[in-house]
Amino acid sequence: MTQVPAVPDTSAAAGTARPMPLLGDVPLSTVQLLHHSLDAGFHDVAVLGLPGHAQQRSGRPSHRISITGILAGASALDDLGTLQGLASDGEETTFAADIVTALDLQQVVVAHFEAVEQAGRPGVIDYRMEVVESPPLPPPAQLSGFGGLDDFGLGDLGFDTDLLDELGDLAGDVAGAVQSAMDAVNALDALAGLASFDFDGILDPVYDVSAAISDIGSSLGRGMGRLGELFGS
Repeated sequence: MTQVPAVPDTSAAAGTARPMPLLGDVPLSTVQLLHHSLDAGFHDVAVLGLPGHAQQRSGRPSHRISITGILAGASALDDLGTLQGLASDGEETTFAADIVTALDLQQVVVAHFEAVEQAGRPGVIDYRMEVVESPPLPPPAQLSGFGGLDDFGLGDLGFDTDLLDELGDLAGDVAGAVQSAMDAVNALDALAGLASFDFDGILDPVYDVSAAISDIGSSLGRGMGRLGELFGS
């Protein structure tokens, strides 16, 4: 009979210690359970005539790791205070454990923490907490040429963004010409308003001279008429 070679035992019982979970600078030496959960971010989308639902992904939510363990010994209260501080301060920290080996966890926060102390178990504190991934935010948007669209290939398409400055100068010239035209229109409106102005008092001397000339013209006409009668014309 062929004997199957025994697989070497690499567990902690065989003398090989597994890496200890580490939350920031706090070693979690007495962890009893690590549970990683992940929602891939898919949503059901109904399609008419399609059995089942199409899956649309809106984005992956954060990784969540539930940690259950105990604190015991002389440092139990100090360790409890450290963990409670991480939870209450809400500061980002790091997390390392075998269960997250394939995950790129840069920063995490302690989103939930609870501790239980039972009678009859002096110096032993049970705790449970949830660690949530906190990815870095993208850099803030910055105003650049053409509203930032130059980064999307406008330069490769031959679009010269320097033309925007020339267009701005041209727009200023056009605005000045429009203002001048508006001033001229306003002046014409003012002149048109003179049509309703009463000039009687101001132009009275002119009217008097015109009336006198009219009378002279009439008298001259009558005199010329009489001369014509005398000469038989």
